[in-house]
Amino acid sequence: MENLVVIDLGSNSVRMTITEVHDDGTTKVVAQEKDMVRLSEDMGPEKILQDDAMTRTIEAMKKFVKTFKSLPNVHLHAVATAATRQAKNQSEFLTNLKDATGVEVKVISGEQEAYYDYLGVTNTLPVVNAVIMDTGGASIELIFMLQRRIQNLISIPMGSVSLTETYLDPEHITAPALFKLTTAMDRLYNDIWWLDKARNLPIVALGGSNRTLAKIERRRAKTPHFENIHGFRMSTDQVNRVFSTVIGADLTERKEIPGLSKDRADIIVGGMVPIVNLMRFLDSDRITFSQSGLREGVLYERLHEMKR
Repeated sequence: MENLVVIDLGSNSVRMTITEVHDDGTTKVVAQEKDMVRLSEDMGPEKILQDDAMTRTIEAMKKFVKTFKSLPNVHLHAVATAATRQAKNQSEFLTNLKDATGVEVKVISGEQEAYYDYLGVTNTLPVVNAVIMDTGGASIELIFMLQRRIQNLISIPMGSVSLTETYLDPEHITAPALFKLTTAMDRLYNDIWWLDKARNLPIVALGGSNRTLAKIERRRAKTPHFENIHGFRMSTDQVNRVFSTVIGADLTERKEIPGLSKDRADIIVGGMVPIVNLMRFLDSDRITFSQSGLREGVLYERLHEMKR
């Protein structure tokens, strides 16, 4: 039996999943932890990780290490995504992180991140044709899939944190600022030539900002276990209703919306605009939500390695 520890060092949060992988190929998740570290905060156009953000991240990683260090037969797979990928002081940060925690983190490309998302989705949901969208703090991954096979994929170096810092005042969302942001997203999608071939396909959504859409809707409908959104679907009308509620509220009011984490209230508009615009661009009639993404993709890759 192996304890597979997967750490996803993201731009907004750091997450860890520990899975027991048994000799017969069966698995059991034994621990999941998350810390909202906002690593990409104030990176600016210079793409420099800030001291406070790096300190928060290192402290979170120390807590993760305490969780798994006493476990037997640990196989550790720690990856860093957009914020670290883009950072000019990446080497300094990763060195300090290893010195403080003993964890060596691998920086993966946006394309590798998208591939792990694809593995996580296709191994846990019966989707055949779709556009998979993962909106993170500093990047967006899009995967165009037909007959469960990747046709095209792309990683866009912007996300909920960076879009908010570039376009929006979190305290109060103004119409001109929202218009500038939605226009920028429309132009971006127009430049991705293969999205035209994905018209009318459903979207499979990953990432904290996208999942918040489902959590708000499920809380509104008083759905039991509202956080269990894997496989949950929302129509265009439902998405638009939730988005309208979010953009119509100031920061204080957003913090009180059921289903919306207070830690995410300041960046949620910047996080939702990409998927709302993509639904319109593709003329898609529904979103299916996935709780399986990068960490689960790493798990399925590991299971494949062990079978070989």
